[in-house]
Amino acid sequence: MARENRYISVCYDMYTKFREEDWELSEQIGEKSPFMFISGMGMALDEFERNLVGLPEGSAFNFTLSPEQAHGEYVDEAVRTLPRSAFEIDGRLDQKYIHEGAIVPLENKEGEQFNCVITEITDTEVTVDLNHPLAGCQLRFEGRVLENHPATTEEMERMATQMTCEGCREGCGGDGCKGCKGL
Repeated sequence: MARENRYISVCYDMYTKFREEDWELSEQIGEKSPFMFISGMGMALDEFERNLVGLPEGSAFNFTLSPEQAHGEYVDEAVRTLPRSAFEIDGRLDQKYIHEGAIVPLENKEGEQFNCVITEITDTEVTVDLNHPLAGCQLRFEGRVLENHPATTEEMERMATQMTCEGCREGCGGDGCKGCKGL
């Protein structure tokens, strides 16, 4: 039997812990701009979703995800050195976008796109880290459920539109901004 999709809205503080370091506050999502998702649509980490789907509105939560439950373990082999020329246009780097610490999109031979972090640039090479920025981290979430109800067809359609808005950051919901091209 299929699980019911639920519309969930939460506010939370997210703390990260990498290996033996202390917990560090990494993200705060407040009530004025809550994190909203529909369960079963792949919008949230599976284990994050599982911890929230059964909680009623107004419930407080506090749970920790292991690296395996979050963004996976850090893999040293995912750090690669590429020729600098792969990042150059007309023999030059666009330093606005290509610099140490920048997150840049790459594409493999099969056409799959993914992001990497530039960790080092030399005269001949660029070192990139293909791990998720939070790979190897434990994540602790402390917060409150603002809404949790069966998702309506309209809510699911709106979320699906927002997920395909090609980078829209305006929250237009597909109403015709430049980012979503009016989807």
